[in-house]
Amino acid sequence: MYFIEKQQEFPPVDFADVDGLLAVSRDLSPERLKEAYYKGIFPWYNEGQPVLWWSPDPRMVLFPENLKIAKSMRPFLNQDKFQVTFNQEFEKVIENCGNVDRKGQEGTWITREIKENYLQLHHEGIAISTEVWDKTKLVGGLYGIYLRDKKVFCGESMFAKASNASKFGLIKLVQKLKDEGIKLIDCQSYTSHLKSLGAEEIPRSEFLEYLK
Repeated sequence: MYFIEKQQEFPPVDFADVDGLLAVSRDLSPERLKEAYYKGIFPWYNEGQPVLWWSPDPRMVLFPENLKIAKSMRPFLNQDKFQVTFNQEFEKVIENCGNVDRKGQEGTWITREIKENYLQLHHEGIAISTEVWDKTKLVGGLYGIYLRDKKVFCGESMFAKASNASKFGLIKLVQKLKDEGIKLIDCQSYTSHLKSLGAEEIPRSEFLEYLK
């Protein structure tokens, strides 16, 4: 693990430890975040900690053509149970993601600093959101970083206030990105939930090829 000053570049991702922790820094900025995502690195830390930068190996990714839609979701999609918009309420989406109680996790990693910097990236068209509505009520959503020139979307977080709302939004986003020629969706690390949606682990070296 390396400590990096404001003007220093990240070390090679091969220097990450077995858990994927690569570096620590004091600063978080839109410029630092852009550098990170283009190198296969992302921040994840709790309030009161320095900024921790990660690049796990293997990497959990979803190839759009491998998206699995469970039978239980088909009635929601066929009946248009929810309405979906894109980039209409980014600030509300990231705020709700930060308020979700997550099993085994104390507090939230979506700190005020995270919100401010990702909102700036949203204004630059790099951070995007998906909103899921039940009529006029925001019931789910997700956000992430869209590296358009690499055809890669890096998912960051999602939330749901109604059953299957976040899955509904994710499916609609994947379908949209697939139409735009996206190559893969970065899901960062393994979870059984992501696997059920068709995501899989690939070597970090293979993932990095998509960012070259």
